[in-house]
Amino acid sequence: EVQLVESGGGLVQAGGSLRLSCAVSGFTFDDYAIGWFRQAPGKDYEGVSCIKNSAGSTYYLDSVKGRFTISSDNAKNTVYLQMNNLKPEDTAVYYCAARQRYYFCSGTAAFYSYWGQGTQVTVSS
Repeated sequence: EVQLVESGGGLVQAGGSLRLSCAVSGFTFDDYAIGWFRQAPGKDYEGVSCIKNSAGSTYYLDSVKGRFTISSDNAKNTVYLQMNNLKPEDTAVYYCAARQRYYFCSGTAAFYSYWGQGTQVTVSS
């Protein structure tokens, strides 16, 4: 059974940092694109970042480039999203998601088959 479990969300002041974790079980994610998405109240899912280790590829939303960094620990089957210099507009529920095997990174939520339960990130001004 495929499972993705996020953790690390919380409340932080603008300019602060958080690190989100996505623990993956049920498959070895090296061949899978693992993405981070966020959804603010009343808005659609927004693709924030993605990593696919076997392709050596990453993806970042323009508004987070230079502030967010995605990485992975194969030994722990975990993907991380380091978020620095957070802004109030980063406030959202953050989800990690996985595509079907062998597909590449994408910022489109509909392309992802497996989803975690989400973790709340709130940035105060």
